[in-house]
Amino acid sequence: MAQELADTIISARWIIPVEPEGQVLSGHSVVIHDGKILALLPTDDATTRYDAAEHVKLPDHALVPGLVNLHTHAAMTLLRGLSDDLPLMRWLQEHVWPAEAKHVSEQFVYDGSVLACAEMLRGGITTFNDMYFFPGAAARAALESGMRAAIGIIAIEFPTAYASDPDDYLRKGLAVRDELRDETRISFCMAPHAPYTVSDKTFERIMVMADELDLPVHVHMHETLEEIETSLSRHKERPLARLNRLGLVGPRLIAVHSVHLDAGEIGLLAASSASIAHCPSSNLKLASGFAPVEQMRIAGINVGLGTDGAASNNRLDMFQEMRTAALLAKAVCGRAEAMPASAALKAATLNGARALGLERQIGTITPGKQADLCAVSFEGEEMSPHYDPLSHLVYVADRKNVTDVWVAGQRVLKGRELIRINTDALYNRIQLWQNRLGVETLT
Repeated sequence: MAQELADTIISARWIIPVEPEGQVLSGHSVVIHDGKILALLPTDDATTRYDAAEHVKLPDHALVPGLVNLHTHAAMTLLRGLSDDLPLMRWLQEHVWPAEAKHVSEQFVYDGSVLACAEMLRGGITTFNDMYFFPGAAARAALESGMRAAIGIIAIEFPTAYASDPDDYLRKGLAVRDELRDETRISFCMAPHAPYTVSDKTFERIMVMADELDLPVHVHMHETLEEIETSLSRHKERPLARLNRLGLVGPRLIAVHSVHLDAGEIGLLAASSASIAHCPSSNLKLASGFAPVEQMRIAGINVGLGTDGAASNNRLDMFQEMRTAALLAKAVCGRAEAMPASAALKAATLNGARALGLERQIGTITPGKQADLCAVSFEGEEMSPHYDPLSHLVYVADRKNVTDVWVAGQRVLKGRELIRINTDALYNRIQLWQNRLGVETLT
């Protein structure tokens, strides 16, 4: 019987497809053709049935879906460590916003986003959901790096180097979407910054656009108690209630952070089929609080994971986010069985894809989906012994254990080396930015 043609066969010691949740397959292979997963089956069957141009053997690895970073500001890698150990609003108003006002440009966003892509790919992240200025530059960085990205059409009330007013932000963001509509690795979200920086009028316009264009709405929400107090003072209602009144609470909503939710708000988000982008490391570093993640999960809310920007984390590391999310969930609700490893991995993959409307394309190792894959090595003292590879991925593995990454079937990290990013040229550009911004922090 003639063999079927394929581009690549990847054989791994374990394959963890994410769906069904908790499943671990031993001695299996993923068959890839034309950027998609053609088959997932025992290795002997794969090599008998398919004739592949390349056979990648990973005898000491777990193969998982590429990780989905559900919330970040990629270009803010250039502000990493610029100002630390400050509360959110002081950090924003006294340091981040002034630095952005002086330095953010299309080149800033491009260079910072390429740096972010390099860091994320090395850590197994294949898709990121971005919210920042000059979205076309971020999209270009993602495409050139080989990544998949959901690009935010940002809106904010005050002027920046990117746009003069909310209408200008939306007009420019929609123009980028029109320009890149045929790029299969780029999708878009409406991205109003936050309730405290966006007016009712702008939110209402964004709701109409999201419905017309079938786009998610990606917005910071209930990150701090101060945010809620400000909303009560200005609008006489909590931020989520305000967005609900304006019609934005529904299946399209990606509510970022959502640290301070009461039982009624959790119920509202669950009933509305909204998603939450949980950013545990950023929440901890900015002392924002402890999100009630297990209560959200029990209620049926789709909870994905994000790193936030490198200025407030300071890492774009989804392995750290998985471990921290799982540990915090247990401590906050007082139950060791809360958010098990399988749920943390699902939050970092399928749940993020679902929030972005990409669950039919990515998030699991399933025939027919895009071949976005991450190989994690189990070699070394720190990974031994390993009784449960899924548990090890969340509680033991580090992003440095990632050796190979594929996006749409194309290998973008091979043996821990980036294939599409010229790191020498990148580091030279980053050093120039460091010199420019670093001088100001010392004067």
